[in-house]
Amino acid sequence: MPPTRRRSASRRRLVLGGLWSLAVPGLAACGRTPVKGQPVPPGATVLALGDSLTFGTGTTPESAYPAVLAALSGWQVVNAGVPGDTSAQVLERLPALLQEHRPALVLLGAGGNDLLRRLPEADTRRHLQQAVEQIRASGAQVLLVAVPRPSVAAAFTGSLSDHPLYGELAEAMKLPLHRQGWSEVLADARLRSDQIHANAEGYAVFARGLVATARAVGFLPR
Repeated sequence: MPPTRRRSASRRRLVLGGLWSLAVPGLAACGRTPVKGQPVPPGATVLALGDSLTFGTGTTPESAYPAVLAALSGWQVVNAGVPGDTSAQVLERLPALLQEHRPALVLLGAGGNDLLRRLPEADTRRHLQQAVEQIRASGAQVLLVAVPRPSVAAAFTGSLSDHPLYGELAEAMKLPLHRQGWSEVLADARLRSDQIHANAEGYAVFARGLVATARAVGFLPR
């Protein structure tokens, strides 16, 4: 190929490459390496902190996700879910729970009631950030659990997505994040006991997904 045509072809490849990168700006982000944690050995105390989804509303205590997770992981999982709790109430309970249980890992899944009640998003973000800071100050690790964005359309489309504040907080604070766990369960009518809670099968599906995330970020061996 003559030099002029080679230069022209090279310029076309550069232009096309630039257009491709503009068309798919999330391509590099999709391959972003997840934040890693330190292994949490079998028998270690893990605190599952949250609201009714952590508590297991819609099923028995033995079928709530913390109990299923304990059986799958070998951890001693403490169910610290309180139905109806907002992020502010979770934050208020946290110091006593950390002092009592001395967990190696905290699974922080709060904020769903804030979103349902349309409380200020800035307050929810601040409460979650303060909870993470307290957990880290205690010497424990944190796995943030994303909560779905409330959506009327979900009842018709059968799909839910995580509220973006969880991804933003995880990125800002360099936290491992369990994505789409509740969003996928609560979008499936077969896995729900009502519109906002799982049934026994749904909690089991969530727990298995949480184990997969724990392995991916290094909390559990592969």
